[in-house]
This record gives sequence, structure tokens and C-alpha cells, in this order.
Amino acid sequence: MLPMTRFQTLVDDAVAAIDAAGDLAALNALRPNLVGKKAPLAEASRSLGAMDEAERKLAGQELNAARQAVQSHLDARTETLRTEARRAQYEAERMDLTEVRGELRRGHHHLVTQARDRLEDLFVGMGYTIAEGPEVETAWYNFEALNIPEWHPARGEFDTIFVNLGESEEVMLRSHTSPVQIRTMENTEPPIYVVAPGRTFRTDAADATHLPAFNQIEGLVVDKGITFGDMAGTIDSFVKAFFGAEVNTRLRPSYFPFTEPSAEVDISRADGSWLELAGCGMVNPQVLRNCGIDPEVWQGFAFGFGIDRLAAMRYQLDDIRELVNNDVRFLRQF
Repeated sequence: MLPMTRFQTLVDDAVAAIDAAGDLAALNALRPNLVGKKAPLAEASRSLGAMDEAERKLAGQELNAARQAVQSHLDARTETLRTEARRAQYEAERMDLTEVRGELRRGHHHLVTQARDRLEDLFVGMGYTIAEGPEVETAWYNFEALNIPEWHPARGEFDTIFVNLGESEEVMLRSHTSPVQIRTMENTEPPIYVVAPGRTFRTDAADATHLPAFNQIEGLVVDKGITFGDMAGTIDSFVKAFFGAEVNTRLRPSYFPFTEPSAEVDISRADGSWLELAGCGMVNPQVLRNCGIDPEVWQGFAFGFGIDRLAAMRYQLDDIRELVNNDVRFLRQF
């Protein structure tokens, strides 16, 4: 760049004015006086006509260099002020996530998660292991291996949600966690002591006692010499550990295709009444055969509880839908 001797004062004045502008608005107001038609450098260009050709050429080069210097400094200052304005805007609009008013309120597990964790701890303490399986199942695992063939009337009572991933009514969202028991028996040599917690799905309409997507925990024992008394004692021990030593249990005859004999589990209330809690029974010999286990050698029992319902009963909730409404005012109580 050529020296700007004769225009240096104009450049210095322009640079000083640019640097003095405190924000974009002030700088934009100055812009016509810096690079506009009435700017000092624009006025200086009019004097070139009175010069001879050689001097006019040199002065023209110096003037162009001066204009470029002013424009370059103006552009740089504009970008600086724009960046500062953007930073100030972000600072003014950002949320102050570090502010704490009063006592720090930490998050905690959802009530259903708390119940599941407590159930798992109780059964692990009794010698069980945790088993899990897929939420999308085939008819074999959800029904047929459990002694519920296609023609069985009990199959229609599960209100199944079918998935369009194959032949009609062959793939579904599992309606209970019993398929995990089948998968465990297919892949594990007895003795077996497992509990299977997880989400299950049915077409039930949500009301005070039902949810279409809910959580279950089912237990399975397969060993030699297992009796109905072993099952009754296990369930009674679990109930007392979960609800309190003052709560008693009773078993009522019932029917499930996958257990024989079968029973409903009731627990006592403080007012002397009884409340239905779960289903249970001795594993049907045909279910054992379906999984490659000899029922002449091995016997077992199974039981199933709704985790959401257990949580609602433990904390005396009137409406199970409170567990899925995600009302923070409700959840903070637990």
C-alpha cells in the first residue's frame, strides 16, 4: 500500500471516530460521515481535478489506500460491536440455572421406580436373581408356551395389543412378564429362582385401578421337591417385608392356564377386610415340558404382582393414574 501522507490526518480522524462509537447504532450513525458522499475523503477526491496528470495519478493511489484503510477499520469495528451486542443479548436472555432459593431441592426416583427397586432388593435378599426380556413378543412366548393355545378362552381375556410385524396375531406387546419365565426355563438348567420385573401392555382403558401400560414383577422357582407350602411361605414373607409384619395373607382357589393348582393372594387390611393382591400357583407340568424340563423330576411355582398397584396400595393412593400424570406436586410427596 502506498503512503497516505497527504490524507493521513483524514484517516486518523476517521479511525478515532470509529473507535469512539460505543455500539452499532452510534457507528451506523457515523457511517455516512466516514465513507459516504459527504465524507472528508470523498470531498478530497474533488481536488484531484486541479492536479497535473502525474500528481493526480499518485494522489489517486494515496486516496484509494486511505479509503480502504477507513473501510477496513470500519468493517472490523462493526464485527466487534456486533459480537459484543450478541453476547450481551445472550447474557440478558439466558436462564440462571445456578440460582438457588432456600433449601436445594434434589430430584429423586419416581414412585414406581422406588417400588421396583425395593421389590428387587427384597427378592435378591431371598436368593433370587433378576431376569429381563423383550417387550415385543411372539405368540409362543406370550401365550402358547404358557399353555394358552389359540383356541383357549383365556387368551381373549388378555386384551392384547398386536404388532404388525408378521402374521396376524403372531407378534404383540407382551401382556405380562411371564414370557421372561419361558425364556429363562428354555436357556437355564434348574434349579431356577428368578424374578422378572418390567413393563407390560394391554388395551385396558385407564381408570382408578387400571393402566394400559403398567409394570409387573413375576417370580419363578423350579427345583426338586417344591411344594405349594413353599410358595405360600415365600409370598407371606414377601408381603410382610414389603407392607409390614402386621399384614397377613390368605390364598383363594383360582384358575390360570399356566399353573395348577392356582390361587389368588389376598392381604389383610386394618379394618379387618381383605384386598386382592396377586395371582400364583404351581407351574403347570405342560409348561415345564414346553421348556424342555421334566416335570417328573422338577417342580415349581410362579407368582405375579403389579408394581404400580403395589405402590398404590403401599401409599394408599385412591387413583393409580396419579402415577403417570407426572404432577410434580404429587411426586414430591414421595
